Amino acid sequence: MSLPPDANRLQPDHLPTPFSASDIRAGCPVGRTITLRSEAHGEEAAFRRIRFVEVDADGAVQEFQPTDDEGRPNGPATRRRSTWLDLQRHASQSMSATEIDEADLVSPLGVESCWRYTVSTEEGSTVFWFAKDRAGMPIQVEEWVGREMVSRSVMIRDEVGVLPVDP
Repeated sequence: MSLPPDANRLQPDHLPTPFSASDIRAGCPVGRTITLRSEAHGEEAAFRRIRFVEVDADGAVQEFQPTDDEGRPNGPATRRRSTWLDLQRHASQSMSATEIDEADLVSPLGVESCWRYTVSTEEGSTVFWFAKDRAGMPIQVEEWVGREMVSRSVMIRDEVGVLPVDP
């Protein structure tokens, strides 16, 4: 099994993160646009788009936009700046509560070779699927309570290029 490099470990009692801050920087240029579908038990699916609108050596400004299922904006956009290290920290998980394995995930993006981080709690678990070839956020996140999946967020589009103009 090929695990993420030990150099990606941010704390001694945590596992290595899937990507380093520099990996995330390289994988998230201006114009990278990610669309997510979020599903929660008993609710209609919600969609949002994340765009990298400003990028520099230290971090990025991301624009978060709720959309409909066709990708049309349907609410106000917000912007937030994060450092590359902040984005890496989101994936840093305790060794005592987390297992990493490799798995292929069939997703709207195709079949992705992933590192799967399963973080256990007393109530259930959260499973993060990080596609090895898509530095940055997980392509799928599942929340489990006992044996029931109560929510899932899935990356349905991942595009790199010029910032698109909204209609």
